[in-house]
Amino acid sequence: MADQIPLYPVRSAAAAAHRKRAAYYSAAGPGSGAEWPSRYQLEDESAHLDEMPLMMSEEGFENDESDYHTLPRARTARRRRGLERFVCGGWKLLCTSCCDWLVNICQRKRELKARTVWLGCPEKCEEKHPRNSIKNQKYNIFTFIPGVLYEQFKFFLNLYFLVVSCSQFVPALKIGYLYTYWAPLGFVLAVTIMREAIDEFRRFQRDKEVNSQLYSKLTVRGKVQVKSSDIQVGDLIIVEKNQRIPSDMVFLRTSEKAGSCFIRTDQLDGETDWKLKVAVSCTQRLPALGDLFSISAYVYAQKPQLDIHSFEGTFTREDSDPPIHESLSIENTLWANTIVASGTVIGVVIYTGKETRSVMNTSNPKNKVGLLDLELNQLTKALFVALVALSVVMVTLQGFVGPWYRSLFRFLLLFSYIIPISLRVNLDMGKAAYGWMIMKDESIPGTVVRTSTIPEELGRLVYLLTDKTGTLTQNEMVFKRLHLGTVSYGADTMDEIQGHLRNPCPQMQSQAGGNNASSTPPRKAQSSAPKVRKSVSSRVHEAVKAIALCHNVSPVYESRASVGGEAEYAEADQDFSDGNRTYQAASPDEVALVQWTESVGLTLVSRDLGSMQLRTPSGQIQTYCILQMFPFTSESKRMGVIVRDESTAEITFYMKGADVAMSSIVQYNDWLEEECGNMAREGLRTLVVAKRALTEEQYQDFESRYSQAKLSIHDRALKVAAVVESLERQMELLCLTGVEDRLQADVRPTLELLRNAGIKIWMLTGDKLETATCIAKSSHLVSRTQDIHIFRPVTNRGEAHLELNAFRRKHDCALVISGDSLEVCLKYYEHELVELACQCPAVVCCRCSPTQKARIAKLLQHHTGKRTCAVGDGGNDVSMIQAADCGIGIEGKEGRQASLAADVSVTHFRHVGQLLMVHGRSSYKRSAALGQFVMHRGLIISTMQAVFSSVFYFASVPLYQGFLMVGYATIYTMFPVFSLVLDQDVKPETAMLYPELYKDLTKGRSLSFKTFLVWVLISIYQGGILMYGALLLFESEFVHVLAISFTALILTELLMVALTIRTWHWLMAVAEVLSLGCYVASLAFLNEYFDVAFITTVTFVWKVSAITMVSCLPLYVLKYLKRKLSPPSYTKLTS
Repeated sequence: MADQIPLYPVRSAAAAAHRKRAAYYSAAGPGSGAEWPSRYQLEDESAHLDEMPLMMSEEGFENDESDYHTLPRARTARRRRGLERFVCGGWKLLCTSCCDWLVNICQRKRELKARTVWLGCPEKCEEKHPRNSIKNQKYNIFTFIPGVLYEQFKFFLNLYFLVVSCSQFVPALKIGYLYTYWAPLGFVLAVTIMREAIDEFRRFQRDKEVNSQLYSKLTVRGKVQVKSSDIQVGDLIIVEKNQRIPSDMVFLRTSEKAGSCFIRTDQLDGETDWKLKVAVSCTQRLPALGDLFSISAYVYAQKPQLDIHSFEGTFTREDSDPPIHESLSIENTLWANTIVASGTVIGVVIYTGKETRSVMNTSNPKNKVGLLDLELNQLTKALFVALVALSVVMVTLQGFVGPWYRSLFRFLLLFSYIIPISLRVNLDMGKAAYGWMIMKDESIPGTVVRTSTIPEELGRLVYLLTDKTGTLTQNEMVFKRLHLGTVSYGADTMDEIQGHLRNPCPQMQSQAGGNNASSTPPRKAQSSAPKVRKSVSSRVHEAVKAIALCHNVSPVYESRASVGGEAEYAEADQDFSDGNRTYQAASPDEVALVQWTESVGLTLVSRDLGSMQLRTPSGQIQTYCILQMFPFTSESKRMGVIVRDESTAEITFYMKGADVAMSSIVQYNDWLEEECGNMAREGLRTLVVAKRALTEEQYQDFESRYSQAKLSIHDRALKVAAVVESLERQMELLCLTGVEDRLQADVRPTLELLRNAGIKIWMLTGDKLETATCIAKSSHLVSRTQDIHIFRPVTNRGEAHLELNAFRRKHDCALVISGDSLEVCLKYYEHELVELACQCPAVVCCRCSPTQKARIAKLLQHHTGKRTCAVGDGGNDVSMIQAADCGIGIEGKEGRQASLAADVSVTHFRHVGQLLMVHGRSSYKRSAALGQFVMHRGLIISTMQAVFSSVFYFASVPLYQGFLMVGYATIYTMFPVFSLVLDQDVKPETAMLYPELYKDLTKGRSLSFKTFLVWVLISIYQGGILMYGALLLFESEFVHVLAISFTALILTELLMVALTIRTWHWLMAVAEVLSLGCYVASLAFLNEYFDVAFITTVTFVWKVSAITMVSCLPLYVLKYLKRKLSPPSYTKLTS
């Protein structure tokens, strides 16, 4: 049975299963079961698929005995296991469901509904809509202090210090001075609160600035100024050129004569091209602005949703006879946060605040915590366990005498230095130092570190999620190739096309032959073509004309924009000769094509909603009436236009699109597939151009059916597509075009560097599948030898199931998947899809919405537990940047929104290599060394305390008091220990030359339980030697033990720093000398603790030297032997 599951025609299999199921349930008889069929119909064969295991191998498909037969046995076994699970997990389930219920009660979200909006009448709204205010703040005035304190004390380390500090207020537990505990903790908290307050205040100012922007609102009494935050659903808002659109609106009127305007959407979808928007024709035709209040009209809008590329609604005018109904689509909308690029627009507000597309696609920023901080948090918990165990051992050996619990708590406080508070201070200062070093690096100028808490993350990355447009590419298109089937024109032969166009289009075959002989070089092998074929010249004419007509490009004249209405043509003529014409379109590919037709002589000079004009090389103006436009969609992968030539009244349907969509539409040919493959291998974006001549009758029939389909409320898209498809038959193939999207500088070597470093790169783009695949190849994200598996579009569970099985059989191939298919797969087979995708060398997700990008980042974190980094440059990348463990923003053409939201912002993608290989490596290595050394500093003194207490009958008395402890943690050892942030194991040049070194970092070997245990053993050894040595060598007074052991301890620490350093820096030497000098100088003032007369004797010097030698020399010997016998990988490269 499994053999018979078709891999492609899923619908038929699904339909058969559906029929069987329907028959089964209808046979079940009336009663409760009678309601079942409708429910199953809705679920779209998902119940059937529950019984169909996702194949893990090919055998399943080849096996005659289907997996379905094993189902009852599997279910029984599952039921038995279920009993155990119920007993074990019942309590957990009850608790979880109670918590979920409470959360739902507290955070109940209002259900989003479709709405009817009356023009200019907000009071007619049936329900309350959210305020139109933007809020990016994390806290408010009441939650700020509790919120910041919670973020700090949720870490075990800080909570522990708080408890220890508070215990000093209890007289029986007081060990030393209060300032020795409260000063470091207060310092850490003050710095954190200040930093958060500044960030929060900046966010508040930015929000206030946006919310208080003034807009003109149209009322019955005229225009009134209104703040952005006071705009309501139903208001008529006027937006000027270069002004931000404050909320989601339906476009009613414009000052532009054409009835359309351009908007910039770079902060919404990341695309830098201007989008053409069309006003509702009924309101655009009204004589004056005030007439909007004299009509009775409303807009029906679908419920708010995430998709920024679609909209369905209708506009109805009730007071006309008959009532006017107009269908509304995405081209009639103005989404919030886009900018008006031409003219003044008037729109009616349909969604505000949290319901706007831009806010729904933005996720809340999370507080990012580095992996190193989490690992140190785990180690501090281990240290705490050791601390409690040590204290219990001490009390046990003491024999639980007297109030033993008080002794236990005093021991806990005495050994509290095992977990040093200076750990957080040192690490935070270290992070600030790394950020400063990154910003001062001359090889990556313009880099800004905005989040100083996670520089070490840059050295632990496994997945890099990158945007395409503007990040990997410059978003600048260049026309490279035109192929006519028998003739191919490249960059060096474009002058031949100009030659063809200068000759008038040949009407007769004999003329054509003459033209051919004169203008076509012999290499084109035209002689072998049959006589019936059109000449090359006429084919070039038709191809170039089709490219010049089939697009949605509009020429824009900046300097002289329609000054006088009457002299419109004269002015147009005057403008044609000027160099101030720019082209605007929804896609840079289209602009590149129109610019190319201009370069070969056929120029688009003007365009409005109803017509466009072309100027031929001879200067003649040709006018075409636009009858219908079919815009590009990700489903259809093509766009078309029906035009009527004003001079000949011929109606032609032109269409261009991706080869996958067009190959079945055009007439049979033997070259298209092969040439598309050739161009794709060159990294060119291909478009197939075709045409079909229509008679007047054919067009009229089509138009009536098309208008009817556009007005339907249900399944409008399907009905419209069906009508358009009736035209797309047996079209004449004209040509194939190749356009190149220029890559950013050094993208290929950077991607190769990252790949060699073991980083898996996923490209997440809102662009088309073909374009994304092209760029993946040209940027070498996918190597030329690698196979690419293009995941077929899936719409339901059955299709997803079969497609995943097909993908599982592929090995070592890159995956290309669209956002829609991804959504379906994640709904049913999340774990399987992520598991398969993670095995791919590269993954490309196209047509991704901002929310999907963020979701992919979270999925990778959740399923793999590895660190992710997101790189982007547009407003549409902000969610992904905030969701990833580390976000890198690129300051580019698409504004600064991404770079402001990122943790690190760079000016070019190529800087990412240096940032990760050099700064990521050194930040992680340094912090790991620094963290462990600070712990060692606490452990060694705790060991000495333990030895001291055990020798003196387990007395809970501190060994060193007051200033000695503060000095030990600060001026005596702070500078040398902190100078470890200047250490480096590999030179930057070596790290860039051998990116493979980065792979070791992702294993986390620099800071692990193994390295931590090594440091614990070193601390116990040294602490024991120092204390026992001092006790062994002291003669008369106890104060001598203090002097000998403390001096030896300081020297040991300074020597250990020197032992840990891998590459010396002059500041390190200064820190060592300075600390030693501080200690020697302070001995004169420490007569309270030391016998100053004894310190100056030779006996003191030799005893200290001997103890220090015994504590450090073996470690130096061991380090030397380890370097010789088992050197680290990088030393082999540097030697």
